[in-house]
Amino acid sequence: MTLHGDALKIAIEQTRTKWGWFVALGVLLLIFGGVAFGNLFIATVASVYVVGWLMLMAGIIEIVHAFGVKTWGRFFYWLLSGLLYAVAGFFAFDNPLLASAVLTFLLAIAVVASGVLRAWVGYSHRPQRGWGWIVAAGVISALAGLIIAMGWPVNSLWVLGLFLAIDLIFQGWTFVAVGLALKR
Repeated sequence: MTLHGDALKIAIEQTRTKWGWFVALGVLLLIFGGVAFGNLFIATVASVYVVGWLMLMAGIIEIVHAFGVKTWGRFFYWLLSGLLYAVAGFFAFDNPLLASAVLTFLLAIAVVASGVLRAWVGYSHRPQRGWGWIVAAGVISALAGLIIAMGWPVNSLWVLGLFLAIDLIFQGWTFVAVGLALKR
């Protein structure tokens, strides 16, 4: 066995004794996902606040970084970038409903763009096996993005919460599955 294979085997063996923690975390994430499904509006606001915190922290880091650069041009670039991030973060806290509308619209654009790109990549690989699945996945993604865009701005009250709930459910099942696999 290779050095990397041995390291992986050792890591799995060390983790195997902690299988219960994986299952417990998975169950907790499943519960959070269920709660999020139960109130998509609150889950949407929570996701906007998380994005707001991340933007605020990124802004502060970029502003601090601006004072460490050596040229005025780069200083103003980093300072302006950091200020814009910080203002956007404050904006998310000040008006989470408007921020959820903006984020939902950006999500719709991103999902459409990634779907079109995926379909194009699949189509460009036509001679190879499985290219149709890639095209189909791309078309479905693009259609999902269009559905989100067509329901905008009304769906801004629940789309981000739905994505959060779905992600929590999938992460929860993943941790449960990993924990049970480690137990075996």
